[in-house]
Amino acid sequence: MLILTYILVAILAYLMGSISTGLLVAKIANGPNLREVGSKNTGASNVLRTMGLKSGLITFVGDCLKCLLAALIGRWALGHVADQAQYGAMWASLFVILGHNWPVFFQFKGGKGVASSCGMMLVCFPIPALISYVVAIAIIATTKFISLGSMCMLTLYAILVSVFFSNGDLIIIGWAVLMAVLCIIRHRANVVRLLNGTESKIGQKVK
Repeated sequence: MLILTYILVAILAYLMGSISTGLLVAKIANGPNLREVGSKNTGASNVLRTMGLKSGLITFVGDCLKCLLAALIGRWALGHVADQAQYGAMWASLFVILGHNWPVFFQFKGGKGVASSCGMMLVCFPIPALISYVVAIAIIATTKFISLGSMCMLTLYAILVSVFFSNGDLIIIGWAVLMAVLCIIRHRANVVRLLNGTESKIGQKVK
């Protein structure tokens, strides 16, 4: 029963993650094909740059909420079956991020998982999440680079969770590090542009 629950939670979370808020917003608003403009991903940052603040915020909130909900479902399901609520939230969070980044409904071309990560961070470890949010906002406000703030947010979150909230649990540490690694992998092109000084800033129009 426990293994089956983990499998079902993983499938449900992945399918929830595969629902692309950005593409839905673009379609409803008669916007561009997000996979052909800007950074060519479907996340909130690209929507913000190509469709404006309102659409960007709607996408951010939608992506954040779907991950938050998936994590809560995982927490409830695994907590109910085997008193593994924390692992359940983490497990669901992993798969909803995978679904968001590589959605089965949209040819496995999704976002970068930042807005979605904000949702799962709050459910799994709220104190590190809040600290990481503040630091990320400060970095973005100072540098105007959303990508830099996003990677710093997940990296700081992984450090805080691993050092102060894991109690030495290698599963928790491994999960936290994996979440940061997934974020950095999805931002690898941004890293190159940051190093080359060609990364787009907030407010800068992207073709």
